[in-house]
Amino acid sequence: MGRVFIAGSINMDVVATADRHPRVGETVAGKQVLYFPGGKGANQAVAAARLGAKTTLIGRLGKDAFGAELRTFLGAQGVDLGSVREADTHSGTAIITVAESDNTIVVIPGSNELVSVDDVANVPLAKGDVAVSQFEIPLPTIAAFFTRAREAGATTLLNPAPAQKMSGELLALVDILVLNETELGFLAGVELSDSDEAARIIDVARGLQARADQTICITLGKRGVLTLAASEEFAVQGRAVKAVDTTGAGDCFVGALASQLADGVALRTALAFANAAASISVQRMGAGPSMPTAKEVAAVL
Repeated sequence: MGRVFIAGSINMDVVATADRHPRVGETVAGKQVLYFPGGKGANQAVAAARLGAKTTLIGRLGKDAFGAELRTFLGAQGVDLGSVREADTHSGTAIITVAESDNTIVVIPGSNELVSVDDVANVPLAKGDVAVSQFEIPLPTIAAFFTRAREAGATTLLNPAPAQKMSGELLALVDILVLNETELGFLAGVELSDSDEAARIIDVARGLQARADQTICITLGKRGVLTLAASEEFAVQGRAVKAVDTTGAGDCFVGALASQLADGVALRTALAFANAAASISVQRMGAGPSMPTAKEVAAVL
């Protein structure tokens, strides 16, 4: 069985719940303020670890109370933190408003901006491992991490969120690209929505492919997942559930997919597993704490 190595962000999510989102310039009364471990890298690491994968997180934490709390939480989930270093600044923080099951998020990167090329230089990647990253750490660090992974024969998996433009060189280092339709449209320079036909979404994905053997997975929430694997196209059906908090659902999907691929599971089966895992996570509050176990996913498959 391979291992999962995740270079990414670690945040404390400060969540305010309300009946509805405020309009610009408006104040509304909230219901609760909650604190949840989060950050896309940490969320993905927790998802992979809870699902049984041997998981290492590479990142930075600040020398503050949030940093200490986050380290304790991640260690308790079975995540290897030997490559999580301290930074002389505050830990990453996300301010999240949840209303009517939808969320708005403001992220203050803090220590995540300091995850450097040096931090990924000595990661012991090997053939069969899966190297995962997202766009909440510097892009040059991701490029160095993926270059090292490909040299070692590991699979590279990128979740380009929050969406930003990237070089063709970085895209070419990616074996599996996992993104939603909005992120796909942004990277391809095309307007897309979740109501677009599958054929159009796949056509846009085909135009984005940097290599003939590259896989692009487009997550569509309750509509499931569309996949372009080299030249093969297929869909994984979604699961209809009552969503409580969608924060971290995409991260759950990525972590679950990585855990399955590291275990040698075929892509289509791994995607169905990841889709089921994400459907469980949205039925709970919080990001990191909402990630399911393998037993819970098996129960709904």
